[in-house]
Amino acid sequence: MSALLEVRELSVEYPSARGVVKAVDRISFTIGRGEIFGLAGESGCGKSTTAFGICRLLRPPARLAGGSVRLDGVELTALPEDEFDKLRWAKLSIVLQSAMNNLNPVMTIRKQLTDAILAHEPDAASAADARAAELMKLVDLPADRLNSYPHELSGGMRQRVVIAMAMALKPSLVIMDEPTTALDVVVQHGIIRKMMELQRRFGFSILFITHDLPLMLQMCDRIGIMYAGKLVETAPASRILKEPKHPYTQGLLDSFPALSGEKRRLTGIPGHPPDLIRPPAGCRFQPRCRRAMPPCLSVEPALLPDRDGLGKVACHLYGEEEGAREQASAASE
Repeated sequence: MSALLEVRELSVEYPSARGVVKAVDRISFTIGRGEIFGLAGESGCGKSTTAFGICRLLRPPARLAGGSVRLDGVELTALPEDEFDKLRWAKLSIVLQSAMNNLNPVMTIRKQLTDAILAHEPDAASAADARAAELMKLVDLPADRLNSYPHELSGGMRQRVVIAMAMALKPSLVIMDEPTTALDVVVQHGIIRKMMELQRRFGFSILFITHDLPLMLQMCDRIGIMYAGKLVETAPASRILKEPKHPYTQGLLDSFPALSGEKRRLTGIPGHPPDLIRPPAGCRFQPRCRRAMPPCLSVEPALLPDRDGLGKVACHLYGEEEGAREQASAASE
C-alpha cells in the first residue's frame, strides 16, 4: 500500500508564562491510500494538535516548530497560503469534534455547501444547488433541510452536514477529530456507520482521532498511540488488541471494559501525565510505569520496528526482551 500522507518529525509548540509547551514532539507516521489510521491517547496527549498541524489550522501562539507533512507527494508545510487553500477541502478535509465549530450559525446549510463547492469550482454555479442536494442525500438528510440554519438541526444532523461538506469535493484524506463527542450512543453509531459506508464507496483515507480506544479498534486498519506529545506505538488494530507492546497501550486497554469474553476487573493507570514544559528525562511514561527499568530514567526510547515488522514501539523493555530472545536463540544453536 503506497503512502498518501507522510508525517516526519512533526513538532508543535506554544509559549506560556512558564516556558515553551512541547505539545507534539517529533512524531512520524504514514497513512496509506484507502487506509483508516487512528490516533488514540488520553486528553491532552497531542492528538488534535497533530491534526491541526497537518491542516495548518493552529491558532497563535501555537506554531509548527519543525517537521515535514507530505500529502500525495506535495510538501504542505512549504506551500504558500493561497496554494494550500486550493488543497483544503479538495484534497484534504477535516471534521471537527463539534459541528458548530465547522458551521456558520448565520448562513443556511445550502449557502455553506454551495460556497464550499464554488470556492474551488467557480464555474459550477448552475450545478451547485443540485450537488448540494446530492450531498444531503449522501448523508441521509432530506433536501428540504438545505434551507435550515445550523441551530434548527439536531447535533447528529449538524454532524452529518459537516460530513457532507467534507465530501463535497471528494478529498483523498479526511481527518476526523473526535467526530462523535457530545452525541448520544445511538447517534454516534449512525455517524460512524455512515462514515465507514462512504469510505468504502469512495476509497478515501481517514485519520481518525479519539480517546475511545474500543471504537478505534473496531473501525481502524492501523492505530498509533500517543502519550505526552510522543508517538509510543503503532501497529495493526488487531495486533494492538491481542498483543499490545507498550505498557501505556496495555494500561489503556485495561481501563476499558471488554464487550465479550471473560469478565475482568478494570484497572487505571497510576499517576498523571507529565508537565510538557519540563518533561521527565528518558521515557515520558516512566514515572507511571510499573515495569520501568534504569535506562527508562535517562535514555529516551526511539520508535523502532518490532520483531515481526508489523508495528513500531518506543520502549526499552521491549528492546531488552528482544535482545534476551536473540541471545537465547544464539545460545541454543
